[in-house]
Amino acid sequence: MTRGGTDSYSDLAGLPPPVAAAVRVAREAGFGFSCLPEQGRLLQVLAGGVGAGVIGETGTGCGVGLGWLASAAHPQARLISVERDPQRAALAAAVFAGDPRVRVRCADWRSLAADAPFDLLVLDGGGQGKGDEPPADPGVWLSPGALVVVDDFTPATTWPPRHGDGLDTARMYWLEHPQLRTTEVRVTPTAATLVGSRRHPVD
Repeated sequence: MTRGGTDSYSDLAGLPPPVAAAVRVAREAGFGFSCLPEQGRLLQVLAGGVGAGVIGETGTGCGVGLGWLASAAHPQARLISVERDPQRAALAAAVFAGDPRVRVRCADWRSLAADAPFDLLVLDGGGQGKGDEPPADPGVWLSPGALVVVDDFTPATTWPPRHGDGLDTARMYWLEHPQLRTTEVRVTPTAATLVGSRRHPVD
């Protein structure tokens, strides 16, 4: 979730319908931490490559990121998103009530493991390994060849990347995980996203 993310949609027109609906709900609810439009467009592109697979998301918020995913997902794809705040989960579920592909649950991010493995996994509300929380295990959560997306980083300017006065351990977990090939994508001059692909067993 990105501080000021909802406000970044103020002057944008022509948004995909589920994105526009979720942005409207986020504004009405006073929720300001929606994903950036640039991050949303990246999610849209990645979702379009999944086919009739399974897409998971932690941290639904009011559904803006989920809207970007749904806007490009295959008609037979399944999208499952979890949000721990009951009010936001209910608002997001209402946005997607007419889309049988999409399911929003009010739950902790760890509960999403019951739906694994995923073909695309977006970690925006748990599972990133930031702070004191444990990161998701790619070997459990991802199918071989599947993608994981972790956003809300600032672009790295050093190697190894640093956070505050120390090593950026969350970023390093994804960049150097032996089961992943991961790269950093700069979506704006001040925002970066990690995109990793789970290696096939023969790699």
